[in-house]
Amino acid sequence: MPEKEHSKVIELNEDLIANNDKLAEQNKNNLRELKVKSVDFVGAIGAGKTAIIENIVKEISKEYKVLVINGDAATRVDADRIEKHGVKAIQINTGRECALNSYHISQVIKNHDLKGVDLLFIENVGNLICPSDFILGADKRVVVVSITEGPWVIRKHPMLFKSSDVAVINKIDLKDVMDVDIEEMINDGKKINPNLKIITTSALTGENIPQLITEIMK
Repeated sequence: MPEKEHSKVIELNEDLIANNDKLAEQNKNNLRELKVKSVDFVGAIGAGKTAIIENIVKEISKEYKVLVINGDAATRVDADRIEKHGVKAIQINTGRECALNSYHISQVIKNHDLKGVDLLFIENVGNLICPSDFILGADKRVVVVSITEGPWVIRKHPMLFKSSDVAVINKIDLKDVMDVDIEEMINDGKKINPNLKIITTSALTGENIPQLITEIMK
């Protein structure tokens, strides 16, 4: 690629991210004005994001009004799973886009009545790379990985862990059959982001889900 064209691509990407960040700040302000606490869940396909959100809403939906945004390339499978628990879900299909961006969230804020909503959970598209470039304006970001993704998954995706407030290491019910050192994974996360709160969970058994709820509700 010629140098001038390469420079234009870099400038375009920088403008795109800058505009996203600006809109994300507006999203955060709008949600706070509405008194809606928001949490962005990111992680790879199969890490257990939807299952964890299901566990959380089962525990808290009697006390809090929860709205869930599910991002995916296609289908509304995840939204259907959430709605089985009596919680409203909005499915956003991104097509070729590999992550939700702040525009998607701004349209939900603009076009849906959020009065009375206490908590907004945003399940991002299954991806450990793209979401690192696009913040959404949520109060907290939770990155979810599982021990089935291998012992190096955290080391291989440092940017997402740097931009997250909480890390969840899921599927610990499989620790006896997986050759993975969970403590080493925790140490990897702490090296990347010393302020990161790391919680090990099993969405299957519900282990440590109450601890995760306490953390995201702070």
